[in-house]
Amino acid sequence: MADLKALAEAVIKGDQNTAVEITKAALAEGAPPKQVLDEGLIAGMDVIGARFKKNEVYIPEVLIAARAMKMAMQILEPELVKAGVEPVGKLLIGTVQGDLHDIGKNLVAMMLKGAGFEVIDLGVDVRPEKFVEQVKSSNAQLIGMSALLTTTMPGMEKTIKALKDAGVSAKVMIGGAPVTQDFADKIGADGYAPDAASAVDIAKSLVA
Repeated sequence: MADLKALAEAVIKGDQNTAVEITKAALAEGAPPKQVLDEGLIAGMDVIGARFKKNEVYIPEVLIAARAMKMAMQILEPELVKAGVEPVGKLLIGTVQGDLHDIGKNLVAMMLKGAGFEVIDLGVDVRPEKFVEQVKSSNAQLIGMSALLTTTMPGMEKTIKALKDAGVSAKVMIGGAPVTQDFADKIGADGYAPDAASAVDIAKSLVA
């Protein structure tokens, strides 16, 4: 059998080629796609997430690991679909209107993909109406919003109001350098994450 521990290790090291090779070999040997996902890719990203939380690795290492996972996922995804494996949840993510920062958002999106979520990335400078429109058309259960400037934080409040007015039931989580738990409580967000690894825990708890 292909070594799924070695696959997790390849993800942790950010070794794209090895991650792709082991994924292909595992599928060729008939390993269930869900097992390859859980014991290989997600297991590797879990370790990276835990190390990131403890400041044992930093953003560049996380991005390299996420890239290796993404390459392996491209091979695995069609097989997961064929096997009828459902994602953990579906999340819509975007940086709020007026804000063009996306490194944090991209990191959260990658970590969530690594945890088995289906992620729809709306990019940066996303208007409240666009969040409403996209969540209705995608039936996402979760919405993630990011802001890196204190001046764009009110965009989060506006978006939450627009979602409530539209009768959207999706849960909202927010994050970004100036954002705090107090602010999240004040504007009625369902969750706040100080970093990308915590965002995965919050997202899992909101879809549970």
